[in-house]
Amino acid sequence: MDTGVTFYVGTYSERGSKGIYAGQFDLQTGAMEITGHAGGMQNPSFLTLDASGKFLYAVSETREFEGVFGGGLHAFGIDNGLYPINAVPTHGTDPCYVALTPDGRFVLVSNYSSGSLAVFAVREDGGVSEAVSFVQHEGASGVNPARQEGPHAHCIVPDATGRYAVVADLGQDRVLVYRLGEDGGLHSVDQPPIDLAPGAGPRHFVFHPDDARAFVINELGSTVTAFDWDAAQGRLAETQTITTLPENFVERNDSADLHVHPNGRFLYGSNRGHDSIAVFEIVSDGLRPVQHIHTGGHWPRNFCIHDRFLLVANRHTDRIAVFGIDEATGRLSATGQGLDIPSPVCICFA
Repeated sequence: MDTGVTFYVGTYSERGSKGIYAGQFDLQTGAMEITGHAGGMQNPSFLTLDASGKFLYAVSETREFEGVFGGGLHAFGIDNGLYPINAVPTHGTDPCYVALTPDGRFVLVSNYSSGSLAVFAVREDGGVSEAVSFVQHEGASGVNPARQEGPHAHCIVPDATGRYAVVADLGQDRVLVYRLGEDGGLHSVDQPPIDLAPGAGPRHFVFHPDDARAFVINELGSTVTAFDWDAAQGRLAETQTITTLPENFVERNDSADLHVHPNGRFLYGSNRGHDSIAVFEIVSDGLRPVQHIHTGGHWPRNFCIHDRFLLVANRHTDRIAVFGIDEATGRLSATGQGLDIPSPVCICFA
């Protein structure tokens, strides 16, 4: 494709998945095509790329990795396809989120089932060290005995300065801020954890491009909570909580992914159960609901945005669906384009 950009898809190892898929996305038409894949790992569910586009990092969402307790972290080089560099254990079960610090020096991982965090140094060849920092969440649990019997760290997100990292712990109904040390250490800050509504289940956290606001999507409560962010002090202040669902929907729903449009004007969240993308306008006094649109499949676990397009990974129906974005209103429209991939979990653009 002359107008194409490379994308990658992480999957669960089920229904014939071949691991991590690579492809091309046409920025004019929204068409997608697969160009390759990398296998040899179990449940390469969540991915991130470094700023240069030369390296990709993926977690193996497992409870045992090469005979060691917990999941794994894989480092790949990108050169006419993906080639493995190395892999290390994350020392916690079911790692489900991976992120890079803005300077590319460290990889951050959250281990969902065991409720822990790990930090890894990036080597000169793009590979990763053994963990240089590890934090185990302890103590408080939530009100949902089936999902909140203990801590479940669902994401860890560095801020734009690389001085702080914010963690959403679904099991504890908490959002926590850590200070990131020069050596990759995770250190407590003066601000105590932010306790959200009982049973909220915070899942994914995002910063606004203005570096003054932030948002978390609450899986169990099907809500989004907005914050003011003090980047100088590393402090969050809750400002609003709003539902991700239409008023008349009463069936089961687990909200999942969350992204701010690069223009900073719109926020998007995915609903698994209602099987929709919720669209919000970001206004001066908070979030204003704009739209709910069906994702063209079932269980939209993750999605990504590229300017005029939004791509949704419908895990249970093995389908990525492509939507166009109205840049004036933020509203989505189905393009009819898409791609069949077994159990898609995470999509990211190079």
